Parts: sequence; structure tokens; C-alpha cells
Amino acid sequence: MTSTDRATERGGDRATARDTDGGDLLARHRAVLPNWQALYYDDPLEIVSGQGRRLTGGDGRTYLDFFAGILSNSLGYGVPEITEAVRRQLDTGVVHTSTAYLGRAQVEYAERVAELSGIPDAKVFFVNSGTEANEAALLLTTHARRSNQVLALRNSYHGRAFATVAITGNRSWGTSSLSPVHVSYVHGGYRYRSPFRHLSDADYIEACVDDLRDVILTTTAGDVACMITEPIQGVGGFATPPDGLYGAMKQVLDEYGIHFVTDEVQTGWGRTGEHFWGYQAHGVVPDVLTFAKGAAGGLAIGGVVARAELMDGLNASSLSTFGGNPLTMAAANATLDYLLAHDLQANAAKLGAKLMSGLRALADGTNIVGDVRGKGLMIGLELVEPGTDTPSPRAAGMVLAECRRGGLLVGKGGLHGNVIRIGPPLTLTEDEAEEGLAIASDAIGRVYEALV
Repeated sequence: MTSTDRATERGGDRATARDTDGGDLLARHRAVLPNWQALYYDDPLEIVSGQGRRLTGGDGRTYLDFFAGILSNSLGYGVPEITEAVRRQLDTGVVHTSTAYLGRAQVEYAERVAELSGIPDAKVFFVNSGTEANEAALLLTTHARRSNQVLALRNSYHGRAFATVAITGNRSWGTSSLSPVHVSYVHGGYRYRSPFRHLSDADYIEACVDDLRDVILTTTAGDVACMITEPIQGVGGFATPPDGLYGAMKQVLDEYGIHFVTDEVQTGWGRTGEHFWGYQAHGVVPDVLTFAKGAAGGLAIGGVVARAELMDGLNASSLSTFGGNPLTMAAANATLDYLLAHDLQANAAKLGAKLMSGLRALADGTNIVGDVRGKGLMIGLELVEPGTDTPSPRAAGMVLAECRRGGLLVGKGGLHGNVIRIGPPLTLTEDEAEEGLAIASDAIGRVYEALV
């Protein structure tokens, strides 16, 4: 038997095992994939199909999806407009050309994103993920300032590559102290556990700005390349600072010539409801904007938008082999068309308010939800030990499991792993919002009864 025959035979065995034995699939997963590639649930779930906002698992059950592939499946599943756009491109026989050739869909999408970004004289560079986008932002700004100094926020997350791990202010994701950049962390993004938490919005902002100025004066040489922020901290548990914080911070940055980078990987494309980009709540215009996740309806995409002076500042050739490929660009243009035509930003605002109201009412009736926060269809519930503000990862794990048991998929995150993350597709309907709210409420109620 040839090696090809053996590989084919093994492939057939795998398909059979997956169809008949989910437990075997888990064992094989653990044998060949990294231990740090975590799975949700004690009995991990395989997803086999999806339609609308619902997913069918390998267990045969159908679930309402309130996490959207970590906010990447922005329109849900089986959207005809996306499917047709991808099929038309597939029918050409060209799914990849590289950036060595002109790409009509790439240029068209870049023109649209540049205009939507709000950055004057903007140019766009396409990559394949949020990690790559943030790496590119660091490359542009450190090169421009001839400095490897970066400011980041505590509790932040910006990716899992060498430099982006270094600027991640969340120990549970900070896998190495080795770094190509010198990072200083400032307060502001995570208010619930901040030493300034009891201050008014205005006083909180003032305290954080004072901290920023002090950090620049005491921990840097002054010539900092950039400050990077998430308008709402995603992996950090949808931590939401008061509006206007980053605008006030940028006044300090401008005194030093420090570039401001907004990481819109999770907050972009109208998800917060009130604005198209998260940064717009802060009365500021960024120098650099990064995006990824939901931009192409679930296909791998990333991008960095920057002022032309910054983008064109590199003095060596570069490219992105798969960034901006024709297949992804077809999906991205179709996704943006759909999002704008159906005003999904307004839908996020309306249904997000409905969910937030219901969840806050629920929190008032228990003592295991310490904080309900977020904007639009991006909501975090911070779970605590009963009657305290001590983080409770066990309560979050129990709520995650109870939601699944009730037919609802949600996410989990936060520095302590104690935050339930809710981020449904932007196409969520009112009936689905009510259904999901009812399941989540029942799950939290059950966990509350079990813990008190």
C-alpha cells in the first residue's frame, strides 16, 4: 500500500469516526492539537451545520447562537447574498492571485473601508486576522517614530503573535515575557475592578488621563510609537469605559506626537449600535484603525487602515500573500452591502437595549452578577461569588453549561474567566432576542439557586 493509499484510508476512518463517535473526535483532537487550544464545555461541541442564527451540533441538537464564532459570523449562517457572492467568484476558477496583480474587488472594498473609517487620506492594507492587523499597526507606527515603545491598556487583548502578545495586558493570554517592544500599561478600559471605579464618569476620565501622563513621564523615554486601545475590551470580558475617555487621552498623546490606534476587531461594523466604529463614542479620530472578524461574514479577513503618510512610510517592499484575496473580498463586499442595506447597526442598538434591560433586571434579582455592561450586541455579565465582588469562574462555567443545556450558545472571557460574553449575529430578530434572554435568565437563576 502506498503512502497516498494509507492517507486516504485513514481519512475514511476519520470521517466514519466523526460521524459515529464524537468522543473519539475529542480524543483525536487532544492527540494532535495543542493543549492550550481550549474547548468550551466538559463535553465539547462539534458544529455540523447552521442557518440564520441557529447551529446544529454533532449531538443532533439545534442551538440559538449568541456568540457568532467569537463575533465573526456577523450575519449569521446560510445568508444567500454571501453564498452567491462566494459562488460567483468560485465559478471564475480564481480564489487566489496574490498582491502581485491588480484585484478589482480588493480595490473596491478598500475604497469603501477607507471612506467609512473616518481617517483622512486613508489607505488600507489587507491581511488575514486581527492578530496580523495589529502586528501591521505596530510595524507602521514603530517605524514612523523609530521607537519600539508602546502604550496599551490593562486587561487588553490584541492577538497571539510575538508583538501582539507583548501588548496584551491580560495575564491569562500573556504567554511570554519576551518582547520586541517596550510596553507600558495604563488604566481605563476595565472599570469594574479599577481603583477609580467609584468615581463619576468625568472624574474617572480625569484620573485615567492623569495616570496616562504619569506613565509616559515615568516609564518611557517620551518618544512612544503609539497607544493601542479596544473601544470595548473583547477577550477582557466586554469591559466598557465611559464615552470620551480616549478623546481625552488623545489630547495627551498629541502633546508627545504619539499615534493613536483603535483596535476595532470586535467593535466595528455597527456592533455597538450607537456608532459604526467603537472609537466614535470618544470624540476622537484615530491615526490607525484595525479590523477583522465579522467583516467578511465568517471568512478569514483582517485589515489595517492608516493615514497615507503612515501607510506609505515603510522603506522596503512588503505584501500579504493571502490578504485581500478574491474570494474573501467577494464575501467582504457582500457582507458590507447587506449590513448597510438592512441597517444592522440600528438593529444592534434596538435589540442590544432590549437584552441589556432584561439582563440588568435579572442581575438586580441575584447576587452572583456583579456587573452587566457593553453596548449594542456586545454584552458582558461578570459573575461573582454570592454576595461579594470576588470573581467566580465556577459560576461562569456553570452558566455557560446551563445555557447550552437550554439551547443557547454564549461565550466566556475576562481576566479571571468569570464573564459571560453575549455577541449574537447582527441579524438577530426580536423573537430570538426574547428567546435567548429567557434561556439566559433561566440559566442564571439555576446557577444562583445552586450557589446560595
